[in-house]
Amino acid sequence: MHRVLRPSFVLLALLSACGTCAAQGVGYSDTPQLPGQPWRVHDIDRPNPPVVDPGPASACEVPAPSDAVVLFDGTTLDAWQHGDGRDAEWTVLPDGAMQIKGSTGDIMTRQHFGSCQLHIEWASPEKVSGKSQGRGNSGVFFFGRYEIQILDSFDNQTYADGQAASLYGQYPPDANASRGPGAWQTYDIIFEAPEFADDGSLVSPAYATVIHNGILVHHRREFIGATAHRSVAKYTAHKPEGEIKLQDHGNPVRFRNIWVRPLEAEKTHDDHDDHGH
Repeated sequence: MHRVLRPSFVLLALLSACGTCAAQGVGYSDTPQLPGQPWRVHDIDRPNPPVVDPGPASACEVPAPSDAVVLFDGTTLDAWQHGDGRDAEWTVLPDGAMQIKGSTGDIMTRQHFGSCQLHIEWASPEKVSGKSQGRGNSGVFFFGRYEIQILDSFDNQTYADGQAASLYGQYPPDANASRGPGAWQTYDIIFEAPEFADDGSLVSPAYATVIHNGILVHHRREFIGATAHRSVAKYTAHKPEGEIKLQDHGNPVRFRNIWVRPLEAEKTHDDHDDHGH
């Protein structure tokens, strides 16, 4: 005997199925395993970090210390260029912010840095457009290759290792401290440059300590290697100093008050056995 489902039963079944789909999250199940972790790159099943309300943005910008190199003070893009050497073509707005000008490409500092302390303030577009990785996406890269993700992660589901303040494709932040679309956000990052031997082998990896809107979300977390999408990051030997890069991902993200303090390297060839997690 075949049971005829009433319309209410059909509706409940459809809602249940949709709920199951939503619970599956965003990400991939066919990417390689991350070394030393139970997760794949951009793992669809990796839990997102807890949401923490950082409070409202300060009305004042954090002033640059006297020993800082000011990379953007709201007036000029002289410190920046495109990868092909062109002067930076992003837009300087009347309020003292600069905004990604679509399709002009990434910009990077003319000056190179090694280990450093970076302060950067950014805001995703106030008008929400897109979802997941297509919403307010940019990134800040050290040496042009080690990325701290910038993304509108306020009520925006994406894979855990791709949300705001993640070491992209490697580690999610310990908390989602994002403010809403259009609100100013801050990253304070201590970046420790990797060290390579004369033969190009890795002596000590790169590390990042990241404070997002006043909340510690990475504490001296190790980079697996240079940032990659859908693949495991790897190291390739490079010079002891490199550019700081801001990504043009096609979204009109804004930036202001960017400064950096170069730090003295404290690594030696004797400390490479002490960097595990």
